[in-house]
Amino acid sequence: MRYRKLGNTGLFVSELCLGTMTFGGEGEFWNQIGDLQQADADRLVGWALESGINFIDTADVYSQGQAEVITGQALKNLDVPRDDVVVATKVFGATGSGAASDAGRGQGINARGASRYHIMHGIKESLKRLQLDHIDLYQIHGFDPATPIEETVRALDTLVEHGFVRYVGVSNWAAWQIMKALGIAERHGLSRFESLQAYYTLAGRDLERELVPLLNSENLGLMVWSPLAGGLLSGKYSRDQQGEAGSRRTTFDFPPVDRERAFDCIDVMQRIAGTHGVSVAQIALAWLLHQQTVTSVIIGAKRVDQLDDNIAATRVRLSDTELAELERVSALPPEYPGWMLERQGEYRREQLKESNER
Repeated sequence: MRYRKLGNTGLFVSELCLGTMTFGGEGEFWNQIGDLQQADADRLVGWALESGINFIDTADVYSQGQAEVITGQALKNLDVPRDDVVVATKVFGATGSGAASDAGRGQGINARGASRYHIMHGIKESLKRLQLDHIDLYQIHGFDPATPIEETVRALDTLVEHGFVRYVGVSNWAAWQIMKALGIAERHGLSRFESLQAYYTLAGRDLERELVPLLNSENLGLMVWSPLAGGLLSGKYSRDQQGEAGSRRTTFDFPPVDRERAFDCIDVMQRIAGTHGVSVAQIALAWLLHQQTVTSVIIGAKRVDQLDDNIAATRVRLSDTELAELERVSALPPEYPGWMLERQGEYRREQLKESNER
């Protein structure tokens, strides 16, 4: 297990992060993803830590708060020293008495979003459920069109100043939204986002258009969620075999993918997996771990053997030829302004390259 610096901080996190979306199973939506209870969660957390993972990610909305409860209790049951684990959680989704109402009507109307009101309440509830005195990485789970970005940034800075939170991050924001938040933080001397949690797989490389250049430019860490595209890249699926009844993709077809391109990728991944004698899932994870922008890949599991298979991906080394083949089959189609930037910047890039070689 390797450890990578998170963004522009001095914090080091494991290249794999244990995700807890499978913990709890509370509510019809979350039950489709997993319903691990305390004893099973304890085993997963214990094996993850023993394998060198020091990074755990959860959220206040997972299983209506139960994932945080189970995560915190697991750390207590296993007697994990606080300094041995980096705990990340998220705030944004509907919580409280109005959580069941997507429209946000009635009670709990303000128990959602990225407002100061919700953030200040959310941190206290998460700390209580996790049985912790601080969160290492507190992330805004989504973009709130109803709340000014400055209000969100200032609220997060308050949490850092008060010691409730060590670092702050964001999930599922567009590049311009993140850049605006970074500008506000810099202008006012506030705590800035240090990480982005985003979807990224061989079957879905969309963030390479705008977000990866931003992360590299501003030195933000990248945490990858759903690295197997909701199980599609697990090796259980092919053009002819759409998965077992009750499997993740048959009950919850998310995230959306271009299936033709995904199955083209799977064909190549199966061949490479055979060469290395590993699972297709390990190839999917190994490809991500070879991407320089990636800080940590979030893995979720229902069983220890699944977790162990994912952890084994850290030992897979893909050759330049294999990486080139995966690059070719998964490449995004050209899109403006990307193709124009590439064309117009070619001459200057060559100049820069020549200058650096002198």
